[in-house]
Amino acid sequence: MLKNFLGNSIVQFVIGRLIGLYMLFVGVTTRWSRVNQGAVEPFWAGQGKMVACIWHGRFTQAHKLWVFHRGAPKMKMLVSQSREGGIVAHAALSVGADLVRGSSAKGGQQKGGLEAMRQMARHLQDGGAICVTPDGPRGPRMRFKRGPVQLAKLAHAQLFPLAWATSNRIVFDKSWDKFMLPLPFGRGVLIWGNPIDPPAPDASDAEFEAVRAKVEAEMLRIAAEADSYVGVAIIAPAPLKLEPTAEAEAAAHAS
Repeated sequence: MLKNFLGNSIVQFVIGRLIGLYMLFVGVTTRWSRVNQGAVEPFWAGQGKMVACIWHGRFTQAHKLWVFHRGAPKMKMLVSQSREGGIVAHAALSVGADLVRGSSAKGGQQKGGLEAMRQMARHLQDGGAICVTPDGPRGPRMRFKRGPVQLAKLAHAQLFPLAWATSNRIVFDKSWDKFMLPLPFGRGVLIWGNPIDPPAPDASDAEFEAVRAKVEAEMLRIAAEADSYVGVAIIAPAPLKLEPTAEAEAAAHAS
């Protein structure tokens, strides 16, 4: 019943627009501090190509980390084709972002991921910017997937970590992403990380992985810095899944 309700296009529009209006309300009623804004200003002026990256649990104030004035590169957000993605799409439109819909294949069923990758690459080549949640749409929490690195490599764009936090918030501890709902009239901080170059066109798997790990580490760093800045508990990433050692594999086969 609930899935059918949320799948209705009118319901998605209403809920999404209300969420978008709330996001804008929080944005204008929060006393923001800014850290390392100078790193992003060349991109605002159209210098260079950017794949902006923010953790899924913090997407509600992503619009505060970009500018939407005339002449600035147009920002597009990657949003999944799920029911929840339809709501997020209307919320993103409410704050001024445009959309690319798609996500990776699941259970052999295509979810528009390849076409979304092509659309994003074309948008970057045309001078626009892309924003993604690299741990979405289902996690693991705060673990950087390979897709955004592949996009940056394809489009010769830099990966740009973003983070924010507010002193007034509700954290949904039972959600996979520890979703943070910011509340109005508090203190907040916007942090721009350091841009990271994409892998070379002929990069090896090890070099590709080194870039992915570097971006993940920078995103974890600024997320923790943001939480500490406003005096709230740091949201930790999901535990890493350790690969089995050769000895463990041998023991498993022996048994």
